[in-house]
Amino acid sequence: MKNNANRIQSELTQQRGIFTISLDFELGWGFVGKRNIKQYAENLLGVYSAIPAILEIFNEYNIHATWATVGFLFFDTFENLLKSTPSRIPKYIDSESSPYKYIASTLHTDEDELFHFAPSLIKMISSSVNQEIGSHTFSHYQCLEKGYDLASFKADLAAAISIAKKNKLKINSLVFPRNQYNPECLPVCKELGIVAFRGNESFWIYKAVDDKNNSLIRRVFRLADTYINISGQNTYSQAVLSRKFPFNIPSSRFLRPYSKRLKYIEPYKLRRIKSGLTYAAKSRQIYHLWWHPHNFGSNLDENMNFLKKVLNHYSILNQTHGMESLNMSELSDRLFIERSRNVYPRH
Repeated sequence: MKNNANRIQSELTQQRGIFTISLDFELGWGFVGKRNIKQYAENLLGVYSAIPAILEIFNEYNIHATWATVGFLFFDTFENLLKSTPSRIPKYIDSESSPYKYIASTLHTDEDELFHFAPSLIKMISSSVNQEIGSHTFSHYQCLEKGYDLASFKADLAAAISIAKKNKLKINSLVFPRNQYNPECLPVCKELGIVAFRGNESFWIYKAVDDKNNSLIRRVFRLADTYINISGQNTYSQAVLSRKFPFNIPSSRFLRPYSKRLKYIEPYKLRRIKSGLTYAAKSRQIYHLWWHPHNFGSNLDENMNFLKKVLNHYSILNQTHGMESLNMSELSDRLFIERSRNVYPRH
């Protein structure tokens, strides 16, 4: 009995802090019903430069990341996409939020295809070492919008898993679009083979809500939290995250892109992230950073320079505290081990 206790204590002592990165890869599908895609053209076209740059620096620093990819991006034309539409699609009360209405009601140009499809980029990511293709649902499905229903969500997620499988990719991880985490969806996720998802920070400004309830005051506080500590470090222990399945691997911090208007307070943003990483490394917890590739679509040099500073700090923590980089699927494997150690069932 004493030997067993010593073994467990030894394993816990050897447990390291973990740095997890996820990217919400959605291109123009993330803007349906929110803004004119043409107004964001620079960022969307800039993704074609941003992703190779991000992959290069990830390789340099041995970063493992999850790219939560909208299933629509696997296609090359609107015509081919429509051939694979699920039999049941979302019927949002606000019909402008529906990508299917957008597809049907808009005349599309060759440039539109660059905004909405990216099979070459998906291939580039999936063939890069330590990179995982996860799901951002098939249609950028919004799980808290009025008109959502579980049957259409299931059809949507099944379609996302299917198109990935056709491209010889297995989906293990999910990021809910617009961070609209809905616990009602978890049994469906489990049924379809999803083992992990990215949840939200527990602080009230990050609570999952639909677009209409994403109030100005919440957005202001989230902006402030980028630079000063309002919500805490938002790091997580493996023991706690392993208790429920599918595993919730919540966000710690959104990597807000460079802004010329806020350039003078960029050091505070860096200090905020470095502080959270250091805390996670020293306490052997998980720090989860996320952003969209299109956030780097403009001001690429400034954004990449900032990311390099973050990864430099991670590299120091890797050397001094053994902190390691794992994508969501790899972290899930660790959580399965932790779950078995604590006598929780695997499923």
